[in-house]
Amino acid sequence: MAECCALGEGALDRLTNMANAAPKLPLTGVTLHAPFPRPARNVFCVGKNYHEHAKEFANSGFDGSAKEIVPEAPVIFTKPPSAVIGPGDTIPAYLDPTHSVDYEGELTVVIGKGGRGIARDDALAHVFGYTIINDVTSRQLQHKHRQWVIGKGIDGFCPMGPAVMTADEAPDPRTLHLRTWVNGELRQDVTLADLIFDIPTLISTISAYITLEPGDLIATGTPVGVGLGFKPPKFLNKGDVVRIEVGGIGVLENPVG
Repeated sequence: MAECCALGEGALDRLTNMANAAPKLPLTGVTLHAPFPRPARNVFCVGKNYHEHAKEFANSGFDGSAKEIVPEAPVIFTKPPSAVIGPGDTIPAYLDPTHSVDYEGELTVVIGKGGRGIARDDALAHVFGYTIINDVTSRQLQHKHRQWVIGKGIDGFCPMGPAVMTADEAPDPRTLHLRTWVNGELRQDVTLADLIFDIPTLISTISAYITLEPGDLIATGTPVGVGLGFKPPKFLNKGDVVRIEVGGIGVLENPVG
């Protein structure tokens, strides 16, 4: 997949040829892996990037970082490649000793054409496509360490998939619709138009300092409705099932173990 991203305009033709040459199997007979089962680099992530989620996080008591409710600039952190798992894989909540595992459904940008200092007006031309990430988080560890890498970077805490939707299928990503369910209960329901910092701004901000490469991933942030926003918090437990859907991409569903 990373090689296809690097092909730029030739990527779609290559993907089509690969699909035509591959054996045709029923979906029930195959196991889907994350589109990038072990990304070449850390996954870029964005915190507090929906207005209502920024409020619920600020009011939750778990935000040990900056005290403003709406950030002045994008809050960027990363998840290591070892955190990535695929659709259907079990989220290893048992690795969190604080038992405060939470879900965060997020649309994720897949970079096609790399670059440094990408202008905001040119940013979408650098997008290969979009996928889904569940930015699974230990809330207590996130708060304890005053930064988010440990609380969010635990092995298996980055479910991804089920596929990559190419950018031509979503010329205006602001219209994409994200929904998250836990055990069949709808928790998150939003369009990308509600982002505080839109996708071109995120690409421009990151690339101003860090060269983006083909296959890089940018999880754009989660909307209101995460477990910490409830009173009391609704953290994930063994046996729960988290289902995240974005129209055009499909469904990312993972059990909790």
